[in-house]
Amino acid sequence: MSYATDKESTRSSGILLHPTSLPGPYGIGDLGPAAYAWVDILAQARQKWWQVLPLGLPGFGDSPYQCYSAFAGNAALVSPDLLRDEGLIDHGDLPSTAFPGERVDYGTALRFKNRILARAWENFQCGRAGHLRNDFAEFVEHNDRWLDDFALLMALKEAHAGRSWLQWPREL
Repeated sequence: MSYATDKESTRSSGILLHPTSLPGPYGIGDLGPAAYAWVDILAQARQKWWQVLPLGLPGFGDSPYQCYSAFAGNAALVSPDLLRDEGLIDHGDLPSTAFPGERVDYGTALRFKNRILARAWENFQCGRAGHLRNDFAEFVEHNDRWLDDFALLMALKEAHAGRSWLQWPREL
């Protein structure tokens, strides 16, 4: 095999793009239909890699490099469209008009996403999307070494208006 042929067979290229930069009707991009379409575009362009910034829940300043957990994903990347498709929310739970496309208002987008996720969780607890029960139970079981601690941290953070744990009561 010649040097050029060897180089051609081992070289590849790709794109760096965080999913929140993808287009979509819910304020920020997510891992829904636009992400699937993006992967199709990459494949058509013969790109081999989609590099993303960290996908964890960002901490202060919304930096993806300052996450609350090395394991937990960012719930804002959950697609409302896929939640609807899975039966966890209804079409009426989604906004009738899209968020503005020119600028991202993370606060508004995150409040919307959190409302949708809360609605999906309520519906799941009431028995909707029963086909997901086993997957959920398996996820909880396989992630028990970090999941309870992370959930507790986030619940306490919410109960203390998002303040740093250094500002919480000493006993916590």
